[in-house]
Amino acid sequence: MSLLEDLKSDLASRFPNNKFQFQSTFGNDVIISPAENILPLLRHLKSIAKFDFLLDVCGVDYPDRAQRFEIVYHLFSSRDGSRLRIRCPVSEGEAVESATQVWKSANWFEREAYDLYGILFKGHPNLRRILCHHKFEGHALRKDYDPNFQQHCNTVQPIEFEDGTREPDLEENLVPLNIGPSHPATHGTLRIMAALDGEKVAKANVEIGFLHRCFEKMAETHPYNQVIPYTDRLNYCSAPINNVAYCKTVEKILGLQIPPRAQAIRVILMELSRIIDHIVCIGANAVDLGALTTFFHLFTFREMVYTLFEKLCGARLTVSLTRIGGMVQDPPASWFNDVLETCKAIRKGVDELDILLTGNKIWIKRTQNVGKITPEEAIEWGITGPMLRATGLSLDLRKLTPYYGYDSIDFDVPVGTSGDVYDRYLVRVAEMRQSLRIVEQVAKNVPGGDYTVREKTVVLPEKKDVYGNIEGLMNHFMLVMHGLRPPSGEIYDSLEAANGELGFYLVSDGSAAPYRLKVRPPCFANYQNFSEQITGGLVADVIALVGSVNVIAGELDR
Repeated sequence: MSLLEDLKSDLASRFPNNKFQFQSTFGNDVIISPAENILPLLRHLKSIAKFDFLLDVCGVDYPDRAQRFEIVYHLFSSRDGSRLRIRCPVSEGEAVESATQVWKSANWFEREAYDLYGILFKGHPNLRRILCHHKFEGHALRKDYDPNFQQHCNTVQPIEFEDGTREPDLEENLVPLNIGPSHPATHGTLRIMAALDGEKVAKANVEIGFLHRCFEKMAETHPYNQVIPYTDRLNYCSAPINNVAYCKTVEKILGLQIPPRAQAIRVILMELSRIIDHIVCIGANAVDLGALTTFFHLFTFREMVYTLFEKLCGARLTVSLTRIGGMVQDPPASWFNDVLETCKAIRKGVDELDILLTGNKIWIKRTQNVGKITPEEAIEWGITGPMLRATGLSLDLRKLTPYYGYDSIDFDVPVGTSGDVYDRYLVRVAEMRQSLRIVEQVAKNVPGGDYTVREKTVVLPEKKDVYGNIEGLMNHFMLVMHGLRPPSGEIYDSLEAANGELGFYLVSDGSAAPYRLKVRPPCFANYQNFSEQITGGLVADVIALVGSVNVIAGELDR
């Protein structure tokens, strides 16, 4: 029996006279649930040990419907890779029970849905804005909010903690402290609020949104291919991975299978991007703790990868190399040999990094037993990627639900044991070595053939056809004027990015632009329990921890 058939039978006995609806759309399993059943349903799906992760909660606005909004829950099983989407229609002003009573990971996602749509969640511990500033009026992702209307903020919120305590009301022995956003270790985009009892953090809270530019609103007002450059600016430390994740989602709703050569090029780009993302994470974390040599050493190899990107397209940081249907162009003839030579240099650099840091007594003392989390805590918070694997749980989408031929590539999934800052470092170092293995295997065996599909309703014809024959000219004209138009429906697709699961939830109404495009950013979930991690520890450990999370604000805030 299929997953939906199993669930239909199970829920019929568990919820007599239920009003659930079951759908399978573009390979995704969906349950539509009334608001009054949503919390019991979520509890049941978690209790039967089928779905242990709540990966995302988001809103969608349908202003012409009687029930204007839909709350969309994305569930995932770390055991077998099963996924389930639950949609819950609600009217404006209607409150639905908060899923924080089932998963802690719902906290920030529900706050985001409240902030951007005004959707209410009963029982939420702290339902207030999270991405838009405190003086913002209205809800930016509603369809009737003008995307050109900007609201500026010129005041700062006082220090406030999770329990509602504000700076003036602190106990006499506690000292309030702002760490960021104007602080080198928070990279100008994070605000950490602490109350210190001597050198220990007695209370903590975080404020985000300093780099929020409403990527999802812009996606609704741009044709599908014009969204690709915006995806570069999500995790700008590994931009090609964002390109691929977005295009992969659109291709899935279109039913496109990209050519083997395009798949191989994407894998090489993604693994090189994973390496340089880990370089930024380790290098920045080390320099924040005083290891300046490591930073300069690692960035040498990051620049080597950027030189490879530059040979492909002329750009280095934000490359926009991917297109829906494949790649923007074929690599130069010698490019794959350049990739292999660069891999040799990076492997030597990673070995030298090992000598510099892994056994370094200062590094060990600053990172071991700092921020330890268990696999159970990581799952409860929706943490994925190296942070999750550092706890000992071997969950990697490249292995669990392979794509682009990863199932035929020989590589291992590194794991840690304690989930502390040191193990997160070790996992990332080991992943760099595994990515080098992957790149070398693929670069030595790149398939022949085309670098993109030749579907005239999806991909622009080559210039020789545009200028050389009337059919090519008309195809170019029609695609530019009318745009790419996926069928109506909804889809969620994801891949293993450098920081964890990067997913896109796409709702298409058949027009030339997404009706709704929701990003599931790994940083957002990974950073959720940061206040909990630093409370009770030393203030010096705050800096070690924030670097180990590898918060990329473009992805965090979008």
